[in-house]
Amino acid sequence: MDHLRSLRYFLVVADELHFGRAADRLGIAQPPLSQRVKRLEAELGATLFDRGRRVTLTEAGEVLRAEARDLLSRWERMTALVAKAERGEVDALRAGVPPELPGRVLAGILTAFAAQHPAVRLDLQELTTAEQARLLADRSLDAGLLQLPVDVVGLDLGPAVDTPLGVVLPRDSPLARRASLALADLAGEGLVHAPRAAAPGSYDALLRTCWDHGFRPASIRHARNPEFVLGLVLAGHGVAFEARPRKEPRVVWRPLEGEVLRARTAFAWPSSDPHPQAAKLAEIAAEVLRDDGVSRLVTEPRGARPWDVFYDRS
Repeated sequence: MDHLRSLRYFLVVADELHFGRAADRLGIAQPPLSQRVKRLEAELGATLFDRGRRVTLTEAGEVLRAEARDLLSRWERMTALVAKAERGEVDALRAGVPPELPGRVLAGILTAFAAQHPAVRLDLQELTTAEQARLLADRSLDAGLLQLPVDVVGLDLGPAVDTPLGVVLPRDSPLARRASLALADLAGEGLVHAPRAAAPGSYDALLRTCWDHGFRPASIRHARNPEFVLGLVLAGHGVAFEARPRKEPRVVWRPLEGEVLRARTAFAWPSSDPHPQAAKLAEIAAEVLRDDGVSRLVTEPRGARPWDVFYDRS
């Protein structure tokens, strides 16, 4: 706690650039303030202020000012969250989910989380993986359901879930007569898929797997809204990859042989000063996601990361 106080004193001096005015703001005498700053400099092994005719920050002082503000802000947030958790008043958990998440899955996560943590309001927002990663980095989001692979530096990952993808195509397509399809069977077809900007890692991995298995789309049309995807498929602009059949009589869903395409998702949250219930949300979501009879939790080899083995390239 003494170090935190020293940092607070340092920040006041850094703001005022005058030890006398800083002491007045803090309500202490100037000599103890100067001594505390000198002890801080000794502990850090760096001079924080140039004490000439005018007090100015050194380069080391500038670095410490930026880091100290962040550290104290996170400490204050952490202590506030701990106190509220002790009183059963934890703040809302702000979480992102991809727009294409099925409604029944969304309802399942909300219901299960509310049953286990009734005092915490779960605030879910529709956001792409790229949007979530950005908001997680600047702490505007407490957790996010990401489509892997994705850069997770500074984030912790919950259990990853694999879901096999099948093909959606018009019912009158010659391929619809088959019970299952290989990716190579789609040669000559176009592809309807979410824009790369939504989840670059997932987009690139999917196309790479298609190419490796003999399917190079004749064209790629981008669509995020499920109804827009359906319209493009029905209009003959391409096939789409989805996790489960649609309740739409004009299209059919066929599984891919060998389950060579799999969507992998996992909740992520900031590694430092996380929301107290972020990890629990990840566990609950993984249970709901895998409860569809086809998805499964990812079991990684020792030392592997959840995004190392994503799409089957065999």
